Order: sequence, then C-alpha cells, then structure tokens
Amino acid sequence: MDELTSVYIQESREQLAEMEAGLLRLEQEPDDADNINAIFRAAHTIKGGSGVVECHFIEAFTHGVENLLDVLRNGKLAVSGALATLLLECCDHMGRLVDVLAAQSPEPDADLAARGDALSERVRANLAGEAGQASLALVDSDDEVESPGGGVVTTDSWHISVRFGRNLLRGGMDSLSFIRYLASLGEIIGIETIADAIPAAEEMDPESCYLGFEIRLQTKASKADIEKVFDFVRDECELRILPPHSKVADYLQLIKELPEDSMRLGEMLVRCGALTQAEVDHGLLAQNVLAASADAAEPLAPLGEILIGNKVVHKEIVDAAVAKQAQVGDKKARDSQLVRVHADKLDQLIDLVGELVIAGASANMLAIKSRQSELVETTSVLSRLVESIRDSALQLRMVQIGDTFTRFNRVVRDVSKDLGKEIELVISGAETELDKTVVEKIGDPLMHLVRNSLDHGIEPAALRLARGKPACGRVSLNAYHDSGIIVIEVADDGGGLNRDKIRAKAIERELIGAGDTLSDKEINNLIFEPGFSTVDKVSNLSGRGVGMDVVRRNILGLRGTVEVASSEGQGATFTIRLPLTLAIIDGFLVGVGKSSYVIPLDSVVECIEHKNLSGDRDFLNLRGEALPFVRLRELFESEGHAPARESIVVVQFAGRRAGIVVDQLMGEFQTVIKPLGRMFANLRGIGGSTILGSGEVALILDVAALVNIVTRSEEARLLPNRHAPASTALASNLSAVQSGR
Repeated sequence: MDELTSVYIQESREQLAEMEAGLLRLEQEPDDADNINAIFRAAHTIKGGSGVVECHFIEAFTHGVENLLDVLRNGKLAVSGALATLLLECCDHMGRLVDVLAAQSPEPDADLAARGDALSERVRANLAGEAGQASLALVDSDDEVESPGGGVVTTDSWHISVRFGRNLLRGGMDSLSFIRYLASLGEIIGIETIADAIPAAEEMDPESCYLGFEIRLQTKASKADIEKVFDFVRDECELRILPPHSKVADYLQLIKELPEDSMRLGEMLVRCGALTQAEVDHGLLAQNVLAASADAAEPLAPLGEILIGNKVVHKEIVDAAVAKQAQVGDKKARDSQLVRVHADKLDQLIDLVGELVIAGASANMLAIKSRQSELVETTSVLSRLVESIRDSALQLRMVQIGDTFTRFNRVVRDVSKDLGKEIELVISGAETELDKTVVEKIGDPLMHLVRNSLDHGIEPAALRLARGKPACGRVSLNAYHDSGIIVIEVADDGGGLNRDKIRAKAIERELIGAGDTLSDKEINNLIFEPGFSTVDKVSNLSGRGVGMDVVRRNILGLRGTVEVASSEGQGATFTIRLPLTLAIIDGFLVGVGKSSYVIPLDSVVECIEHKNLSGDRDFLNLRGEALPFVRLRELFESEGHAPARESIVVVQFAGRRAGIVVDQLMGEFQTVIKPLGRMFANLRGIGGSTILGSGEVALILDVAALVNIVTRSEEARLLPNRHAPASTALASNLSAVQSGR
C-alpha cells in the first residue's frame, strides 16, 4: 500500500501540473474543448486514484471540482476570469492535500480544512448558478445524419427508419405489431408511412409487404433495446436508428470516460451505446466487401467512414472515438519509453561511477609506469568504456528546464493581477537540459528575479504608453548552452535600473563613499548586497532587501555567477551562468610546483607556451588582442621558482578571455568533483577538489572567479582614479600591447 500511495502522489503532482497549465490557457482560449477535456481528465484521474489509496479527503474535495469542470465541459457554464481563478485556487488546494497525504497525516489540519470548505462552498455556488448561465451548444444544429426518407433529423427524439422485407406477411408477421411494441417503450410523437416501394397495381402481390415507416419515438430506452423490437425480422428489413441530439453529448462523454485499454473503434461505439453490435457487424461486412473488390494497392476503407456513410452514427461521435484511440495509443507509447526510478538510486549510481573513474585513472597510471604495451592498450580501452558509462549515467540525471520555466506562467498571471498590470511571459530554450540537482535549486533564485521584474521592472500601463511602449509589458525567460555551462536569462522591457537612486542608497548605507567613481556594472551589482533595496514602500512582493542577496548566495552555492545589465527606460537582463552538472566533468590537468590543478575542459580555448614573462606586467599580445593573465604560483603562493618556460592556458567565461600561467600541462582528466569543507568556503578561485589516480588531491579551479580577478586587477592598475570609461582603458591597454610597451 505504501508503494501504491507513493506512485499515486507522484502521478497526482504530474496531473496537477498539467491541470494548472491547462487552466492558465483557459482564459486565453476559452473555446478550446480539448484543453477543457484535458483539465477534466486530470481532475478525474486524481479523484479516481484517491479512492484506490483510500484518501477520502482528497476524493471528497476533488469530486466537487470535477462536478464544476463537468458543467464547464458540457458548455453549461461560461468561462470567466473569476471562474479560472477559482479553479486555480482549487488546483493549489488539491496540491496541498496531496502534500498532507505525502506527510502521512490522517487528515488535513483545521486551517487547511477550513480553506477547503470555503473553496467547496464557492464551487457549489457556481454550480447553483449554472441554470442562469448562457448555454453553449456542444452539437451543431446542422446534423450530418439524415433520415432515409429525406430531410435532416432536428427533433430531440429517437428517429427510427425501417423498410420491411417483401416476405414479412408470408412469415406471419404484421408491420403494425412492431409499431405497437415500440409504443410500449415510450411515446410515438410522429409517424410517416413510406409507400414509395409499392409497384403498379398489375404487378402488386397481395402477400408481399411494400411498406416502410419513419417514426419519432420519445423513450429512455437504449439503442439496443429499440433494435430488439425488430429482432425477428432484422435480417429481412432495412433498419436505421438515429439518436436524439441530447444523446450525442452523452455518447461523447461516455467515450471520454471509457477505460484506457486496447479497444477497437467498433467496440468503443458499442460500449458507449452509439451503435449496436448488429450495426457494427454490418459495417465490417461492408468493409470486407469493399476490400475484396478494391485494388490490393489501395488502403482499406476505415470502418468509421463506412459507418458514417451508412448514416447510422454521427460524425462527431466517430471523431471522438478515433481521438480516444489516438490518446490511448500515445499514452501507451510514452509509458513504454519511461521507467520511474527513485532519485536516490540515480545518486548512488553516479557515486559508483565516480569511484569507477578514479579507479580507472589509477589503473591507467600503473599501466603506463609498467611500460607493458598490452596492459597500456587494455587500460586505454577500459578508460574509453568508463568515459562512455560516465556520460550515459550523467545523462540520466539531465532534465529539461522547461518544466521549471512553465511554473512562472502562474506567477506572472497572479502577480500581474495583484499589481494591476498587463504582463506577458515569453519562454524560449525550454528544451535546454541540465543536471536535476541544479534544476531543483535554481527555482527559488528564478522566482525572486521574475517577481522583481514584475514589481520593479515593468511600469504601469499609463507610464508605458507615455514612453511610447505597448501597454502590455513583457518578461522573458531564456536558456542555452555556452562553453560547457548553461546560461539562463531573465529579461524585461520595463524601466531598467535607476543608477542614480542605487548610488544614493549605497552612499546612505555607507557601502561606497560619496567621492567614489564606479562603473555602470559596479553600480548595477550593488543591488546584490545584503539588505539593499531602493523601494520606498515595502509590499508583500518586495522591498525588504532580501531577494537579490538570496539570489546571489544560492547561485554561488551552485558554483555559478549572476550579472545584471540594464538600459534605463528599456529594461534589464539578469544573466545566470551555471555548470551543467555538479558530479563529474572533463578536466584539463595542470601542474604548479608539486601541486596539481584541474581546469574545466569546456572553458579551455587553447594552450600556448611562453618564456621570459616579465613580472611587471600581467597581459600579453595574443594575435593582436590584449590577454590578461594570472599566475597560479603567485595567486596560491606556491613554493619554489618558476621554470624557464611556462605555459599559458587560455580560458573563456561569459565572453571574456584570460590566461592562467602554469608550470606544466598534464593533459585531459576525468574529474570527479568532491565538495570542499566549510572552512574553505571563502577561497578565491577554487571550486572544488578531486582525487587523482595516484591518490593525491587536486584542486578544481573556478574559472569564473579567476577571470573576474584578472579583469578587476587590470582595471584597478590601469584606472587608478576610475574616471576613464572602461572602453577607453581597454583601448589604451591594447595600444600599449601592440606598441611593445
């Protein structure tokens, strides 16, 4: 039972996510019947599963929500903003009830129960007002099923078209007895005798029957019950039974509620009552006849088209059954491709693969030392296999960031309504993949950034119109890969950062001096300082100065960086850069003295050898471009003297290049990332550690931090007064390099 409940909880959360996504589309596309049906199916699945796991508080609440969705689905209730908001609140409450079940609590607490009762009362109020709502027609007035006698069936009653066979009277049957029997099932509200088959008087046989009838019958009986009236003459008459319009909607609903098994089209139509087995058999017989007479190269005529052509079923009913078949087929195809695995098992697999990588490196090192060519070749093959296993194992933990982005549709909708603004969310790069652990931890920082853009970034509609902008603001989320890292951008087309206000606030809080000259980038980055806020009035969204500080702290905890670029009056863009994985990476091993360091291979551009690097300059001319560099020996205060010929590893981060000066290059290395302890948390330029094949520990370099160290030191050296624009300083730097100074 515990395993069943665990599966139900996981599937319910997936269904709730689909339900919320559908409800968010409901306001924009109120006439999308497929979307409404998908919302109903999600709620129905959750309610059905709650009964299986015997969770009655979820079942009771969801039942009321399902009733409201059923009314909406049948077109008896119009879509409105208030209704969509109510359904979203119900969706949230269902999620909280699932959390109660996950916490193994027998019942929700009093506060949660009271909120549920209030929502249930609002649901019942909407159901009570159903009769006063404008009714939406689910079935077109132009019915495609015609009676054989001519004309379109428009009355809301059963229409029975029968043509008796010539031998009816000879078999001792009376055509009127069938009509009297029909009357016992209900009320015949109309009957028309069809005598078009009567021949001329001289050709007429008094023992033959030439009559047919068009009958309108009001009854609660099923189609099969009506057909049974004609059982004795079924093979000797032409019979068509057409349902009333109200039945069509019932058939459509029954088809949607059929269990998801491998039913054929005819079986589905019989089970929902739209056709009888005899009608299906007649259609299959016609299909076989057509197949026998058709060319072998021609495709077999679909049964649905034959049934529609025989005028025994409505086209929309067949379409619904075909759609149900496709839905079941797609679901089975998806289910057959997916295997649910607990995250703990994946983490254990990654740990074992990491140990395998270390053991493989050790075996390879021993093989090289032994100088046995066969052993070296064998360990080389083993290393390649270990690398493939590593890549496959890491791929298991990679998930698309689109699910995280989609959550913000709801955030933008609710916050924009609270603020009285019109804002749209644009998502791109949703298919970009990154490690599951990173995805789980990036949600909160993104939430802060999005809410910040909604509250501070996007201006009120009147101000936007005055500035020549559209009244509807835009917040965009984008993700893409760049040099082995993932880049996530949160941008808005609002007013941008007010640097004068930021500077004044920083001086007031004594973060900077009144005479300090800061670049635009440095002023922008002040918003990430703890407790920093320029908002005059604190709201429930922002103003306490904790959001941006939390963003930077959480992203740094993921070995990432965050930057902000702003154009006043045009908007701001927050750029987050994160590693793709926190477990195993391809590294480039370098040495400085007796120490070894690992540089993430994806950030390495090239390696160059250089000699006579003078100690009074920290840049060189690399093919006409100024390349600042940092000496690891000086940065980490390594013992010993630098060799005569040193190597420079050129790395790149966020479009900026820098050089790392090392003593020797030791080649590529599969790196298992081991986190550093808290006492090393403030080390500059170090992102973690790893274990070499020899058992020694090597430090993993933080390329982003090293690039920032290099660029800031160059700015501080070249711009002591900080009055020259950064672009002018870089131009002077490049000119000095090219002139050989």
